[in-house]
Amino acid sequence: MKRRDEKDLSKTPPQQGPPSVPCVASDPKGFIPPHGGYDSLRSHQKAQIVFDATVYFCRRFLDKRDRTYDQMVQAARSGKQNIVEGSQISGTSKELELKLTNVARASLQELLEDYRDFLRGRHLEEWTLQHPYTRRLRQLNRTPGANYETFRKGIEHPDPAICANVIIGLVKVTNYLLDQQLRALEKAFVENGGLREAMMRARLAHRAQVQTGRQR
Repeated sequence: MKRRDEKDLSKTPPQQGPPSVPCVASDPKGFIPPHGGYDSLRSHQKAQIVFDATVYFCRRFLDKRDRTYDQMVQAARSGKQNIVEGSQISGTSKELELKLTNVARASLQELLEDYRDFLRGRHLEEWTLQHPYTRRLRQLNRTPGANYETFRKGIEHPDPAICANVIIGLVKVTNYLLDQQLRALEKAFVENGGLREAMMRARLAHRAQVQTGRQR
């Protein structure tokens, strides 16, 4: 029999993400590049699912007085929110964007270990890459526009082993996307520099334009 506080959990919709945030376009005469638009990042989309799934998982399978409850929810939130903050701050600081994206990656790694601890402490197994459910999860992850509803059946499965393993799979995908994102940010920084270099290029271009105007 379900406890009273668990009765309606399966009917509780996942927490909604922020309204769609368009990328802030740069001024063609300025030096601040386009930034924001984190809703379009696949890493943020997956991190949103991981956060909603973790809130559900902790409410259902953990005692709220357990420190792990808060730690898992906060780690999931940190993963999502640092992607948001990194995307938003990228217009004025590529260094901070890199740092915040890496914080998101570290937070989700911590969360992954918490789920593994949950399984190990209950003598439950983590699915291997060859497990049929793992293959099915990979197929779902390829679904265009995949969201919480795409994975609801697994996330809200009554078997805690299935629920935990589905979320573990989602965390792994998010971590993979963040690893790719970090490599792309590193490459872009090496090739284009940060805000100081952009400011210098804009200043030099302005000087050249002014000088050209004086010579006419």
